[in-house]
Amino acid sequence: MTQPEQHDAVEVIAAKRDGGELADSQIDWVVDAYTRGVVADEQMSALAMAILLNGMGRREIARWTAAMIASGERMDFSGLSRPTADKHSTGGVGDKITLPLAPLVAACGVAVPQLSGRGLGHTGGTLDKLESIPGWQASISNDQMMDQLEQVGAVICAAGSGLAPADKKLYALRDVTGTVEAIPLIASSIMSKKIAEGTGSLVLDVKVGVGAFMKTEADARELAETMVALGTDAGVATTALLTDMSTPLGLTAGNALEVVESVEVLAGGGPSDVVELTLALAREMLRAAGRGDVDPADALADGRAMDVWKQMVRAQGGDPDATLPVATDLHVVTAPSDGVLSRLDAMAVGLAAWRLGAGRSRPGEAVQAAAGVQMHAKPGDVVRAGDPLLTLHTDTPERFPRALEALEEGFDVAPAGATVAARPLVIDTIS
Repeated sequence: MTQPEQHDAVEVIAAKRDGGELADSQIDWVVDAYTRGVVADEQMSALAMAILLNGMGRREIARWTAAMIASGERMDFSGLSRPTADKHSTGGVGDKITLPLAPLVAACGVAVPQLSGRGLGHTGGTLDKLESIPGWQASISNDQMMDQLEQVGAVICAAGSGLAPADKKLYALRDVTGTVEAIPLIASSIMSKKIAEGTGSLVLDVKVGVGAFMKTEADARELAETMVALGTDAGVATTALLTDMSTPLGLTAGNALEVVESVEVLAGGGPSDVVELTLALAREMLRAAGRGDVDPADALADGRAMDVWKQMVRAQGGDPDATLPVATDLHVVTAPSDGVLSRLDAMAVGLAAWRLGAGRSRPGEAVQAAAGVQMHAKPGDVVRAGDPLLTLHTDTPERFPRALEALEEGFDVAPAGATVAARPLVIDTIS
């Protein structure tokens, strides 16, 4: 991209504030100037709020994404001996899918360069989960990443500082200015990193429901369609699955707890919803990478995916056979009456796990590896009064009262014999 034409921040803010479309040169200039520190945080905050309130057209979002990509380096995986596919989730509760998914897809002949993030607020971060494995390192060099993709087939690591630095700066600002929900900014944030990363194909897991950033199907669909269009326009084969996040995924929300559950899936067991979504995303990734004839269920059943998991963990300094951290203090929440668990609110469980120490309230804060929530029943299960429903785990028991507060309205028990309508996990596919 050529040197951006000169503008000034107030002019760009006013154009979007008044409902206008930003010109390409205005977008190029403001993203570049903000990255260099010429545009101040308070000015970009005002522009982000104007974008949240007035939206952006497809051309504007595509140009904004391109400007974010142009702020840094681009990776190139074309030299690898196998095709690449990546997956991105918009974030949920108990969403440990990346952990079994990356080695599973690699075991089927497709390289997975999975640049992942840390948790913020109620949604867990993949890197935080993996860091509960003794010795495991999130940060590796680009050369190490290429070598590991060639030798092992899968990498889960932190994005280097050179990849879309404009996004890193803007992401932190959106988090503290109430503009996280702006669909143009979510879409460009995710897609600038994924396109710059250089993957050949991309599958998006767009969550919808109380535990997701997108609470309604209409909003989730708009975000999915926007991201699929951005990827397609950039030459990346992109598909999105809309998936339900009204109830947590699996039976754990936390860090080490979710690693244990992921390993169970790789061993051929684990909760049925985690297995279902892992296989659904694996099939989409394999199809997008030209390996649609391979059934990933076979690689789970015969142990190949587990072998790749162990190689992947070892390659990044971790011990896949090490004992994971266990919390010093537990508190059990029991069923208040006999009946059927009719609702288990993903947001309530996510908030409880966060308050127990599994998540952070600001970037850079430490998290507890062992903190989190273990679920003993899911909606539709029969429960008896006094049976354990949830076990809370933490190393700081003074956190229990606030976590229990989050769970007060977090579940319902219906009378015995009540039927609970099953919600489909995968709502739709957008390509």
